[in-house]
Amino acid sequence: MCVVIDWCPDLPLTVVEEILLNLPGKQVICVCRLVCNEWKSVVDSTAFWRERCRREGLKPLITYKVPKDWQTYYFLCKKRRNLLKNPNANENFTGWKILENGGDRWLVDNVFTPHPDDTVTKCFVTSYGRCIKSQLINLEKEGYSPVFMDQIQPNIVISDWYAPRWDCGSIYELRVELLNNKKKTVQFFQPEPVTFPQWNDNQWNQMTHTFKDYGPGVRFILFKHGGQDTQFWAGHYGIRVTNSSVEILPSDEE
Repeated sequence: MCVVIDWCPDLPLTVVEEILLNLPGKQVICVCRLVCNEWKSVVDSTAFWRERCRREGLKPLITYKVPKDWQTYYFLCKKRRNLLKNPNANENFTGWKILENGGDRWLVDNVFTPHPDDTVTKCFVTSYGRCIKSQLINLEKEGYSPVFMDQIQPNIVISDWYAPRWDCGSIYELRVELLNNKKKTVQFFQPEPVTFPQWNDNQWNQMTHTFKDYGPGVRFILFKHGGQDTQFWAGHYGIRVTNSSVEILPSDEE
């Protein structure tokens, strides 16, 4: 058990705050906050975490929105990352589970039309039979505890990029599920399949969705996508997918 000691060196609180602002955030919470009541009051203040965010360049994407809890906002921003492994096909199919492998099967290929993110150079390509692949994200293993997910319920933002071939019709599909500890669906997002005609502009399109206020119990995220071509041509003329992402964001961010 940790005990808060009601004593601290005779330092002005402004000096204490400056010291704490230069220490790692986790150390400030787990160690420094327990030194004495005065240090605890500094660490628990909104001003401390707002200043820490300012110094580290962490600010809301929507400039007119002010975070409700600057401490939570700070740690979510520091942990922010894409929870999907190998989203851009740079490691072949590592991290993905192939659920359906129709036609001439999934293939990794170079992008044929430049992606809006010029660092993306590869994509996953479907065939004339239905091709679906998935990833299961364990939130606790990624550092988001059950208590945190239940109490804070941060936004879960998903994004996926897809494109057809210009000379072949195709279908794109996506389904993302929030699962409980028994891997039963708590909430899901499944838009209508997107169908492209033959002879199209073969441009990249983005599908996005934000899960909010989904309630307690979310422990896993299941991401599934894919599709096929509609001409039933041998080879790999179906939908292309790449640069998929699942991110945990503060509720004030979208």
